[in-house]
Amino acid sequence: MRVSPVSLHITRFTAIFVLLSAFGAATVSAALPAIDSQHQPLPSLAPMLEKAVPAVVNIVTATRIEVRQNPLLSDPFFRYFFDLPQQQLPPKQQTRQSLGSGVVIDARRGLIITNNHVIANADEISVNLASGETLQAQLLGTDPDTDVALIQVSGEGLIALPMADSDKLRVGDFVIAIGNPFGLGQTVTSGIVSALGRSGLGIEGYEDFIQTDASINPGNSGGALVNLRGELVGINTAILSKSGGNVGIGFAIPINMARDIAKQLFETGQVSRGHLGASAQDVTAELAQAFGMKNQHGALVTQVTGGSPADRAGLQVGDIITEVNGRKIRRSSDIRTRIGMLRLGEEVRLQVVREGEVVKLKATVEAPRLSTIDGGKIHPSLAGATLAEIVEKTTRGDLELVAIVEITPKSPAAKAGLKQGDMIIQANRQTIQSFNALARAVSGGGQLLLNIQRGEAAFFLIIR
Repeated sequence: MRVSPVSLHITRFTAIFVLLSAFGAATVSAALPAIDSQHQPLPSLAPMLEKAVPAVVNIVTATRIEVRQNPLLSDPFFRYFFDLPQQQLPPKQQTRQSLGSGVVIDARRGLIITNNHVIANADEISVNLASGETLQAQLLGTDPDTDVALIQVSGEGLIALPMADSDKLRVGDFVIAIGNPFGLGQTVTSGIVSALGRSGLGIEGYEDFIQTDASINPGNSGGALVNLRGELVGINTAILSKSGGNVGIGFAIPINMARDIAKQLFETGQVSRGHLGASAQDVTAELAQAFGMKNQHGALVTQVTGGSPADRAGLQVGDIITEVNGRKIRRSSDIRTRIGMLRLGEEVRLQVVREGEVVKLKATVEAPRLSTIDGGKIHPSLAGATLAEIVEKTTRGDLELVAIVEITPKSPAAKAGLKQGDMIIQANRQTIQSFNALARAVSGGGQLLLNIQRGEAAFFLIIR
């Protein structure tokens, strides 16, 4: 009787299972031959991994933080009463370390991609190679919106991973995650691509994740997701888990996205994003029926800013965007991601459904135009500060703010302690999201109580 390849495979597996049961897993696995009974090599990922693993590095960061002292120690009377030295000691510092992973993408230049959250706020970045060598790294740039960072090392013997086209990935493709989970050292796990184009998760500002069931655990962040040819298809980034451990739902940034971000970081140290000047919402079942659509895919245009690239391209309120540059749009967040990955000046091709007809449009991505005003027109104490209405991108969505984009030295605003880059969160205990809101909050005159966001710090400032 002729045995099919599938049956033969099952028979071989059964034979091995019987051996394992009879003699114990440890004894048999140590004695398993490299070839089967038909003198054929056993399938193994080892040859591919021998080439891929050395390109994945372990990253160790050190961050120095000041240890807060008891506020009583700053009180001169308290120090005198307890006979403490009147001259306070300098604040103590602690060094915190964290572990992550990275991928060498350019061996000649020493370029390594990792996650922004792996190296965020780090004072020192060390890279441990698979050979055991440790190199000091320089941060070239970060993009928190996509959680991508680019660092550079100088050393010999670096090995880079070749990159695949992540747009060609399919659900069901086998993938392997390589990284440094829990600080154990280089570890590989295998699985498949569970889903593509995952977004709206609130993990990053711009999301287009590859979902995989290959185990991704703490420390895997910034590591490589490779295909069976050992080509880089993604950068391991996050997991969905209540316990913090792997439950089979991991996410990786597609390498096409990470590569474009890394290129901008290498060239300029930052990522410059443009806009179309249009707002959209998801298409619900009711909206799809109302607009005569057969499915819910697409994003319904709700607003078009006059004079914007979208306006000049002919986009109209009520249009349903179904494709951007040939890629399907399922929800409104997809548009933000697609446009956010384009450089200023790049052309974008839109396919929309307008009154049941397919219409194709072209627009050019431009830098957003800031609406500015002299702060003195709102309150005399803000004179000399140029205010702008901005939109801050966060993982929870867009946050509308009023920021100081320019300030004149020795002006009333400067003397009050305001600086360029300050964001006004509240004025007189009222939340500020626009010029009008600020004007209403300070309309009574008198002193101002401002809640200011400056970098990572927030504080209240009284201006008389």
